[in-house]
Amino acid sequence: MAYAPKLTYKGKPLVRKGNEIYYGNMTDPYVLYLQVMTTKTEGGQEMADKIRVMLLSTDLTKAPQERVMRQSTKVGLYNALDIGGIWLEKALGVH
Repeated sequence: MAYAPKLTYKGKPLVRKGNEIYYGNMTDPYVLYLQVMTTKTEGGQEMADKIRVMLLSTDLTKAPQERVMRQSTKVGLYNALDIGGIWLEKALGVH
């Protein structure tokens, strides 16, 4: 039976564990890694505030430092997914 993600964003799997979020298919050459650095409370809900975004190669033969293709820090999950999604599409050659 094939793996079916519970949550997707723009047709790609979105998987969260704690403060780490992976976006994309692990079988593709690249995925997006998001790390929630800080949170804030709005309207009684805890929300991601400062997020580190990294475009990672899924090639496990590379050293961890070599797998990081691009990185940045953004404020808000939407902003992080927005820029990261653009990086991922360009890296995968999707237009």
